[in-house]
Amino acid sequence: MSEKQFKDQYDDETLLTMFRRHPVVMRKTLIVSSVGLLLGTVPSLVRPEGGMLYFWGGLGIGLLVSSVIFLYGWMGWYYSVFLVTDQRFVQINQKGLFSRSVVDIALEQIQMVNYHISGVQETLLGFGTLNIQTIVGELTIHEVHKPAHIQKEIVHILREQGVIGANRVEQEN
Repeated sequence: MSEKQFKDQYDDETLLTMFRRHPVVMRKTLIVSSVGLLLGTVPSLVRPEGGMLYFWGGLGIGLLVSSVIFLYGWMGWYYSVFLVTDQRFVQINQKGLFSRSVVDIALEQIQMVNYHISGVQETLLGFGTLNIQTIVGELTIHEVHKPAHIQKEIVHILREQGVIGANRVEQEN
């Protein structure tokens, strides 16, 4: 028995690929944490007679607050992963410390994998939307890093596992 590579991995399952969203998903967190850092200097503006003590103290508190805010957003990005094994596609979505959702789709349920890149920002920064069509509906993953590469990799895995192309062979015979 080999060592498990993720928490909910089955004993007879092999991890084939893993990917995350593009780091651009943290842009809102970065802006809010920067504002928190700047707000730390407000005490020195309100009480200028406090001198450097108010400035450096406020800046230190602002740095602490912005670090906590940024850590919260970073954890959501880092621990939200997409896993493709030889049996299933797993989406783990982490939001903060105490909220996690998991979507588990058997590879046999996947019918089609497409990607979409639109706009200047997505083209220049190399991210887009991945659409996974299943027999029960569509799973849309926004802001995927290098969606063309990920789509090609998933389709290759599906072909290797005999999921895509198997219906054509059965129909021809």
